[in-house]
Amino acid sequence: MSAPAKPAAKAPRPRKPRTPPPPARSDMRLVAWVAAGIFLLDQALKYLVVHVMQLDRVREIDVLPPWLNLRMAWNQGVNFGLMSSEQDVMRWVLIGIALAICLWVWIWVWRSAMGRFGRVAAGLLIGGAVGNVIDRLLYGAVADFLNMSLPGWQNPYSFNVADISIFAGAIGLVLMPQKAAPDAAAPKPAPKSAPKAPRTPPRPLQPDLFDQSDETRDGRGKSG
Repeated sequence: MSAPAKPAAKAPRPRKPRTPPPPARSDMRLVAWVAAGIFLLDQALKYLVVHVMQLDRVREIDVLPPWLNLRMAWNQGVNFGLMSSEQDVMRWVLIGIALAICLWVWIWVWRSAMGRFGRVAAGLLIGGAVGNVIDRLLYGAVADFLNMSLPGWQNPYSFNVADISIFAGAIGLVLMPQKAAPDAAAPKPAPKSAPKAPRTPPRPLQPDLFDQSDETRDGRGKSG
């Protein structure tokens, strides 16, 4: 009788390719908290100055002259009155630009896995920009009321907390420490070799029975 045929060996299953780990992302909670804090502080001070102190009617209030004063100014442009215009279309153009910048900074920080310094700077910029956007929606212009001058020099411009925050955030993002890129031309360190196994000490040789040295003789000089 012939031997039974052996079952055919199963073909090995192809291994699934390993999916690369997802890229590192920034934790945006710090950015959101800083932006929310700046936004609330900016809007609270503007409400106090415009609606409670009625600076839009009084126009000027000296606090610590000439170092710090309250001077009401409605800014229809960006900082220092740039791009200001009486036309209503410019207001919506500036609103769109501000929101686009906020969205771009948010995505950039989220994808860059920035440290705490960069996320705080991004929160300052976004919070200040959103605060000025709300002013344009409510009043048609940005409420500026802070004025800082020097003895013998009167500063003609006013600003607000949102302007300070935007400026500080932009400077922080520019001066943010960058991660050093690995130098491709630098020589790679040599791989460490596997540790060598400890050498076993040589086994002691058996004494030669025919060796007639002094160590194999008894005390009387006889071998034994």
